[in-house]
Amino acid sequence: MNCYVFTDTLQKADLLEEHNDKFRVVDFSADSASTTGQSARLKKLGKSVNVDANDSCFVMMPFAKPHGDYYSTIYEPAISKAGLTPVRADNEVFGAGKIMDQVWSGITSAKVLVAELTTKNANVFYELGLAHALKKPVVLVSSNEEDVPFDLHHIRVIYYDVNDPFWGQKLLEKVAENILSAIQNPEEAIFKGERKDGTG
Repeated sequence: MNCYVFTDTLQKADLLEEHNDKFRVVDFSADSASTTGQSARLKKLGKSVNVDANDSCFVMMPFAKPHGDYYSTIYEPAISKAGLTPVRADNEVFGAGKIMDQVWSGITSAKVLVAELTTKNANVFYELGLAHALKKPVVLVSSNEEDVPFDLHHIRVIYYDVNDPFWGQKLLEKVAENILSAIQNPEEAIFKGERKDGTG
């Protein structure tokens, strides 16, 4: 009886969380400390990076669920938090016209880009190739290492684990931080290919 009262009280206080048919006590001390640390880093980065109100961040990602839903729940708010305008190539944004013309326009005008590599989507990799050819800084994201091609292993990738109850908020903060970091240090987020004459 006492155990039921205790767990019921924890649930009412939003201190008990259910995940995969299991309950866990929410540890606010660790989570808030990590969030506070991330927010402090984000503010510091934001002050040292020059972001204009017209700067955009183009998101290259699959549209199929569940990954397609990450745009409005994670990527859009992360990009806004970094101070840029989020853009994604879909019918809502671009409407009629040749989709690749719109994708090209989105890539070329973006200050920085985000690529969701999970599921190895062919369109995402095609767009990523265009961005790399243009020497655009790109933040790479994946839920697993297997979906990141060998050719990209030398570039920093943000990995996330959907089994972590806080994965969405953690990813949002990390993407915002890495967007600003990619603007501040573009050489770390740009594909470094060499031409045959030895120049980059």
